[in-house]
Amino acid sequence: MTEIEKYVKEYLDYLEVEKNRSPKTVENYRRYLMAFIKSTESSFLKDLNSENIRRFRLTLSRKPGESSEFMKKTTQSYYAIALRNFLKYLVKNNIKTPLSPEQIELPKIQQRQIEIMDYGDLERFLSGPKGITLKDLRDKAILETLFSTGLRISELCSLSRYQDFDRGEITVRGKGSKLRVVFLSQDAKETIKRYLEKRGDAEEALFISLSKAKNPKVLGKIQPRTIQRLVQYYAKKAGILGKVTPHQLRHQFATDLLMNGADIRSVQSLLGHSNISTTQVYTHITNKELKNVHRAFHGKRRG
Repeated sequence: MTEIEKYVKEYLDYLEVEKNRSPKTVENYRRYLMAFIKSTESSFLKDLNSENIRRFRLTLSRKPGESSEFMKKTTQSYYAIALRNFLKYLVKNNIKTPLSPEQIELPKIQQRQIEIMDYGDLERFLSGPKGITLKDLRDKAILETLFSTGLRISELCSLSRYQDFDRGEITVRGKGSKLRVVFLSQDAKETIKRYLEKRGDAEEALFISLSKAKNPKVLGKIQPRTIQRLVQYYAKKAGILGKVTPHQLRHQFATDLLMNGADIRSVQSLLGHSNISTTQVYTHITNKELKNVHRAFHGKRRG
């Protein structure tokens, strides 16, 4: 093991144990940092210099992407962030480095466009599951819960049925194992209640995977892919063009709150964002105050 690989291993252990990062996050950081080591043939910390980083980033910018000619700027930024955070760790532990973390500039990312449904589409979408079978009731409960809470798909899959849903609030373990409270609308509470009354199994998971038989068997905790498929199915059923994802319902939840006057810090807490800048992506389409200012004061001299 080379010197730089030794420090990378120590850093990954630190992320896992001290920072309580998920296995997926630790694995991604390992992949990004090892890509730098392999590309630049680095063996020592002194190889973590500005020239090697410049060459590595040039290589990334010319690398083919999975769905485009070149790797996306967003993806390139993940490598830069990993290198910068690795350097921060070294500096924090008084380990001499060839450059400071601030010397690694992050690529400028074009602000992503948030896609949301209009309210007519949303109502048709949420009312898609109409039957009284266990699957229909489950699907209805999933859609209402996603819109009511803004949960990530992984958080939704991990919910336990053994909570007091009548209170209208549930505790969720999000990224980094951080706990937060989310709230259920009246519609979500009622659909969950009807769904659980129909359940005759002892599975702990709130949302379950079902076989396709006429009398379906419970196959255990529902999987993210199943939720993605059912969301897309009910979007098509509602006549909504384009792809609709569970994460889009998270966007819908956030924009709905902001457009109705919620402050951004509260929305940050409800979404489980550790950084306010992540939540601010929604503000460019939801700033009612600016819209009202424009309506009140713009163009008053005309005509």
